[in-house]
Amino acid sequence: MRWAVVVACALSAAACGAQPPAPVSSAVFTTAHRTAGDAARDFFNVRPTPRQPLPFPHKTHLAKKAVCTDCHESVEKGPVAGIPSVKTCMICHSQIATDRPLIKEVTAYSDKGVEIPWQRVYGFTQQSHVKFNHAPHIRAKVDCARCHGDLANQTVAERVVDHTMGFCVTCHRQQQAPNDCLTCHY
Repeated sequence: MRWAVVVACALSAAACGAQPPAPVSSAVFTTAHRTAGDAARDFFNVRPTPRQPLPFPHKTHLAKKAVCTDCHESVEKGPVAGIPSVKTCMICHSQIATDRPLIKEVTAYSDKGVEIPWQRVYGFTQQSHVKFNHAPHIRAKVDCARCHGDLANQTVAERVVDHTMGFCVTCHRQQQAPNDCLTCHY
C-alpha cells in the first residue's frame, strides 16, 4: 500500500512537470559524529594525542623549582587549572633565557598579541557529566602527579593517567573523601 502511494506521488509530480526532490547526500554519520570511526572512538573513550605547538618543557621548569601553581594560577581558585597565557610565560621569559630558540618562539607569540594554541591534555568529556573542581583537591594537598603523572620526567605533557570512574573512586576511598555520586556528577 505504501509503495503505491510513493509511486502515485512520483507520477503526479512528473505529470505536473515538477522535478522530484534530489536525494540528500551527507557525509555526517550521526548528528554527533562525522564518521563511524569518530563514533567508535567516542564510545570507547579513545582520544587523540594532543599535538602541542611548542614542546613545553615541564621537566626543565620543575627542575628549576617552579611549581604547578606558578603557571596554572587558577587551579587554587576554581574548577579549571587553566592553560597559562603567553603573558604568564613572559613574566619570567622577558628576562630569563631570552636567547633560547624556544623562548624566542614564545616571545614571537607575545609580540603578535596571540595566545599560544596549547591543546588540552586532560579533561572530562561532556558525556561523562563530571563537574571536576581542582580547588578542593589542591586544598586537600593532593599531589598533581597523582592525576597528571610525573611531569618532572616529561618534556611535553602527555596523558599517562586514565581518569576513569574507578580511578577517582579508589582515590576518594583511600583519602576518605566524599564518594557519593553528586560529589562528582551532575
